[in-house]
Amino acid sequence: MNNQSIFKSFPDRQTLLDDIKTAGEQKVLLVNGHFHTPFSFSAFTEIEQAFRMAKAEGIQVLGINDFYTTDGYAEFVALAQKYNIFPLFNIEFMSLQKDLQARGIRVNDPANPGRTYMSGKGLTQPLVIGEDALSLLQQVQTESNIQTAEMVDKLNSFLKELNAGFSFTFDELKARYAKNMLRERHISKALRVAIDEKFDSKEEKKSFYKQLFSGKEVKSELNNVTGLENEIRGNLLKTGGRAFVPEDPKAFLSLEQVKEVILSGGGIPCYPVLLDDAKGNFTDYEKNKVALYEELVSKGIYSVELIPGRNTFPVLKDFVTYFRSKNFLITFGTEHNTPQLDPIKVSCSAGVELDTDLEQIGFEGACILAAHQYLVANGNEGYLNSTGSAKSSQYDSFVELGHAVISHFVGQIGIEFYG
Repeated sequence: MNNQSIFKSFPDRQTLLDDIKTAGEQKVLLVNGHFHTPFSFSAFTEIEQAFRMAKAEGIQVLGINDFYTTDGYAEFVALAQKYNIFPLFNIEFMSLQKDLQARGIRVNDPANPGRTYMSGKGLTQPLVIGEDALSLLQQVQTESNIQTAEMVDKLNSFLKELNAGFSFTFDELKARYAKNMLRERHISKALRVAIDEKFDSKEEKKSFYKQLFSGKEVKSELNNVTGLENEIRGNLLKTGGRAFVPEDPKAFLSLEQVKEVILSGGGIPCYPVLLDDAKGNFTDYEKNKVALYEELVSKGIYSVELIPGRNTFPVLKDFVTYFRSKNFLITFGTEHNTPQLDPIKVSCSAGVELDTDLEQIGFEGACILAAHQYLVANGNEGYLNSTGSAKSSQYDSFVELGHAVISHFVGQIGIEFYG
């Protein structure tokens, strides 16, 4: 496989801009800038499934966004070329802000104070990264697998107590259900499948789940894959569960270290926003959007991403409108990092569609990332300057260049996507 960035074969900047101007009016393309693949954990059985769904749903820009790894990039770019869908190259981390943890401040993990999810947007493809940053990346990959290996061992001990008649090995689970990273959700899936294969009747399955859950009845229907796996994870693998293993502090990088890895890989640090949950609650860190904006800028973060499927439309619109007024780089996605296979087209909670303003803003964010990827691949400075600050005053020009880059790739300049 060609180990050179796809953007190195693109025309020069001026030619790209001239081409899109010649094509006439520019239209917004539909984007999903954040989804996970089987290289971390995913609702998709294979990356190509996401592309097939995207094609069917009219999505023309997709962003891979796996935890701790860029191992899926090669397959992702090949499929992007096959399906004529523009690729965005991203990564996700769990970091820890110890000062906020000590103060009990919940950031973008509602259950764990101080824990902070961070994404890196628009990384180099294939990944080019400094030695120190690579060492940090490998450290969190290794620690994550050590934790899940210990979970498998604890689960096996519990299964032996229950006389389950089956057990697992880390290598077996990784080979069957994962790629290079085995995660909690893989273990939950493997256990659900094993129970289905071991017991024939509903009564036997329910009885075993009750033992597994230390006397608690299973709540989900036995054909509800997502519900069962979530119950397994919550009852066995989380705090208090028989197979729970606390994360080693070495499994968490600081926010500054995560930024170092992202910047070294040519990417843009991006804060994933939770916003309102199903009960309308916000975390301590996010309850005031003005304070959040000031905090992110103080930490050198000029990009946010949202998963609108967990937010109500009015809350999302208010938040995004404010951050857009500050020329923040904003992207939207679906995650797809649970067993639930939802549509790949981005929408708000209860299936409420994004309006044309939000789709425009999401497309602008994708365009900026496309321009950034193109410029960095060709040896130029991207959307961040040498100090890591965003070129927010050049927002519009980056959108213009990125639209030209995307249009060159998909070869369908000026396609109308609104009815």
